[in-house]
Amino acid sequence: MQHFQKSVYDLIVETSTNLPADVRRTIQAAKELEDQGTRSALSLSTIANNIHMAETNVSPICQDTGMPTFIIHCPVGANQIIMKKQIREAVAQATKDSKLRTNSVDSLTGANTGDNLGPGTPVIHFEQWERDDIEVKLILKGGGCENKNIQYSLPAELEGIGKAGRDLDGIRKCIMHAIYQAQGQGCSAGFIGVGIGGDRTSGYELAKHQLFRHVDDVNPIDELRKLEEYVMAHANTLGIGTMGFGGQVTLLGCKVGVANRLPASFFVSVAYNCWAYRRQGVVLDAVEGKIQSWVYETGTAVPMELEEEAAEGAADQAERREIILNTPISEEQIRSLRVGDIVVINGMMHTGRDALHKYLMDHDTPVDLNGAALYHCGPVMSKDENGEWHVKAAGPTTSIREEPYQGDIIKKFGIRAVIGKGGMGAKTLKALQEHGGVYLNAIGGAAQYYAKCFKKVDGVDFIEFGVPEAMWHLQTEGFAAIVTMDAHGNSLHAEVEKDSLQKLTELKEPVFK
Repeated sequence: MQHFQKSVYDLIVETSTNLPADVRRTIQAAKELEDQGTRSALSLSTIANNIHMAETNVSPICQDTGMPTFIIHCPVGANQIIMKKQIREAVAQATKDSKLRTNSVDSLTGANTGDNLGPGTPVIHFEQWERDDIEVKLILKGGGCENKNIQYSLPAELEGIGKAGRDLDGIRKCIMHAIYQAQGQGCSAGFIGVGIGGDRTSGYELAKHQLFRHVDDVNPIDELRKLEEYVMAHANTLGIGTMGFGGQVTLLGCKVGVANRLPASFFVSVAYNCWAYRRQGVVLDAVEGKIQSWVYETGTAVPMELEEEAAEGAADQAERREIILNTPISEEQIRSLRVGDIVVINGMMHTGRDALHKYLMDHDTPVDLNGAALYHCGPVMSKDENGEWHVKAAGPTTSIREEPYQGDIIKKFGIRAVIGKGGMGAKTLKALQEHGGVYLNAIGGAAQYYAKCFKKVDGVDFIEFGVPEAMWHLQTEGFAAIVTMDAHGNSLHAEVEKDSLQKLTELKEPVFK
């Protein structure tokens, strides 16, 4: 097994940087369904470019490489202790090489281990089988979509879709509600795995296991096949669309599994996965540990169709404007913006996530943020031999986590532009209106697309928070995002949520009897 660790390292790199062929085909098909010239079409074109760039650069597709979760099938007698040790070493090496972000954080102190190792990290499951070879599967599921997982205990009363009982139709209602509640915060268009039954723990595990299925497979259980087909036919009628911008494509895949349950419990567990559906696997020779084959067809078999004219077409729409802003930004410039405008930012930009927002509530900032652009981002960074930092991946994180802080911080420091994904709530919207700010929605998962906009790292503060949570100061050129919350009280996110809730209510009537 002298090659086992290297094979696992290669699996990690492939999973992080190169979407498999079945996922690519699904995204290509989604591009064809979306109306050209819309915000969602622009987003899908950006996504396609990002997938291509990640493959070319051999860099993370999305900066949030999640909690590495391995499923290993091995022959009787295989040394699982050694394999686990080598998997952990491969994870640490991939983190050092900037193929994984430093994502393992002490739950009590908040300290980042810096190598993705720690209690419970990475997740490693072993199972024996009667074959002579070894199969190692890996999924990298980011925190943004992980936060949109949801579990239902039936019977239940669900917003918009009514009573869900302990039957197939109740399960249907749970799945449709799960898609609605994710909105754009889970980086739609997404994929879902559903687990019916089990207990609270095994139900979620069953749901996540469904994400290892091929996108185009067919469920062998007839009732579940019909359920999957129904969900795929009706999820896209909700109008949530890519990134929650509205549109024709909200869901890219649905896989459902079932397990026995206790008589007193009936759980429906939904694992939501973003469009950056990073899962891959290898079959290894059990003697040397060399890769014999890939479980999923690799992405190189399906080159992404790059359509730059789609982005240009969106910008040229008569009802849409493209505005270039140089930081620091004035209140007058901000109040001239409207929802739907495309904004291109040049100049200094600062990153800030959970730890920074909490800190700034009670402390001063190390840099002047008056007129600044604050980016909700936890980048993947690397340091060269001269000690200089470089941005390797830098897509937006889910902004709603900062809702308890954002309005106060806008007021306290005079921030003009907040950039993230998925939108924010009423408190932030009120602060934008009162103090002259906008919320800009960047394309979730597009970590390579945005990394190229950062020309120089001017410095970093609070590195003790860990690389993702530190405050990075970045010289920016050509950073494009869409105004989705403006200084006049308008919110595209609130409009899409209201509209999709209305469409969800139209699916109340029983389907499966």
